[in-house]
Amino acid sequence: MNNTNRVIVSRRDRPAKDPLSRELIVRTAYELLKEQGLAGMSMRKVAKALDTGPSSLYVYVNNLEELNSYVLDSGLGELVLPDSGEGSWKERLFGALSSYFLLLIENPGLAEISFSTIPRGDKYMELIEYILTALHEGGVSPKSAAWGVDLLLLYVTSIAFEKHTWRKNGTMQPSDLKETFKNADPIRFPFIRSLNEQMFSEGTELSERFRWGLEATLQGIQLNNK
Repeated sequence: MNNTNRVIVSRRDRPAKDPLSRELIVRTAYELLKEQGLAGMSMRKVAKALDTGPSSLYVYVNNLEELNSYVLDSGLGELVLPDSGEGSWKERLFGALSSYFLLLIENPGLAEISFSTIPRGDKYMELIEYILTALHEGGVSPKSAAWGVDLLLLYVTSIAFEKHTWRKNGTMQPSDLKETFKNADPIRFPFIRSLNEQMFSEGTELSERFRWGLEATLQGIQLNNK
């Protein structure tokens, strides 16, 4: 057989892969998180996306929990906080929490991962520091501020995660639940029937119901200012 026309392609002519690093692993994992959610961010799937074996990743991250923390902090790096001299302390506080909410809505995997991850990293610390600074300026005691920051972030994260879950599962939607409540027995559930419209009213996403929740949480923190 005549092989004179066969072209041999050297492996050296293939595009070189970026050298494996923690930064590359985190960046790849974050992209998978945005595309597939938390389920798409296993060590095996991250390794496959990088064309390597899972064991190679453990040179740079100790385990999946640590990788999750790095990814969460990387996502928080996209958060834009209000300028420190912009408006009152309360406006800055609510502005920061609203920006955090929008980030989670735009990248729903971040809301999902935050419920299963112990946060670490400078970006998370910057968010906490910003909130604590605003609460301190508003006269909230150290103890109430330290406990209150958890409540504020939990409220925002849970609302974003709920919206993500409705979209992801595609099963019962809020409109379905509203219809169920609307058809509730008026004798057994009189308040559910009478408040049905109010229970499911949203208003504009960041100015009515969401802000009301922030107000209620903040007032509770201030009321128990110890």
